[in-house]
Amino acid sequence: FNVVTGEARKIVGAMCADARVRAMSFTGSTEVGRLIAAQSASTMKRLVMELGGHAPLIVFDDADIDRAVTIALDAKFATSGQDCLAANRIYVQRPVYERFCAAFARRIDGLKTGNGLSGDADIGPLMHERAVQKVEEQVADALAHGARCLGGGGRHAAGPLFYQPTLLVDVPDEALIMREETFGPVAAVTPFDDEAEVVVRANATEYGLVAYVVTENGARQARMGRALDYGMVAINRVKITGAPIPFGGVKQSGIGREGSRHGLEAFTDLKYLCLDVA
Repeated sequence: FNVVTGEARKIVGAMCADARVRAMSFTGSTEVGRLIAAQSASTMKRLVMELGGHAPLIVFDDADIDRAVTIALDAKFATSGQDCLAANRIYVQRPVYERFCAAFARRIDGLKTGNGLSGDADIGPLMHERAVQKVEEQVADALAHGARCLGGGGRHAAGPLFYQPTLLVDVPDEALIMREETFGPVAAVTPFDDEAEVVVRANATEYGLVAYVVTENGARQARMGRALDYGMVAINRVKITGAPIPFGGVKQSGIGREGSRHGLEAFTDLKYLCLDVA
């Protein structure tokens, strides 16, 4: 196991250009993944990429609301929202929309922001100033598009890189936060009316890493699993990772899979041997 440290652009560029490196695995942004793929074209490398996400979380009106809120809280605010698996767009069916939003706001209000090393903090700092500025831009844009803020909405007194856990509701699809990955502790919630509508809205993105569905209807669970254009679909749960799992996405969220036998196959070549025994 070897770790190479230094200027990433130079190091990765050398790896991409060297034909002795036959395969590369990368986890990071879609933007950087595209650059690596372009630089690897001349050597025809095998690539496995786990890239950006823009996960929808869909709550149907037959869901247990307390359970749905817990799932939404975990899917959105783990690692302060700085996760490619984070739920970016939360769609809630209209008959339970107001009840969900009120319960979600109460749970978010109970999250504690502070130093992650203290042991009792739920929300820690963002990775750098640019990340905080991106969150601020998305929140301001959503409010300008008519969204309402039910909690948070600004930087936290804990420090310059801390942002309050925030709940935005009535967020229209045109808002930036519904079109770009957030990577911060801001939940964007919007209502929907029927299954066909929400499938179209959830799939209307270049990303396709993971989608979350909360429903007690078994037939709907199967339909949504097929209809959602994502590499992974989590139904009534949040945690989906692990060594046996073929982790990965479709569209601009990646190439290939990590984990399981499918992850191993990405680093093997298929050889065909035809033998004449006559």
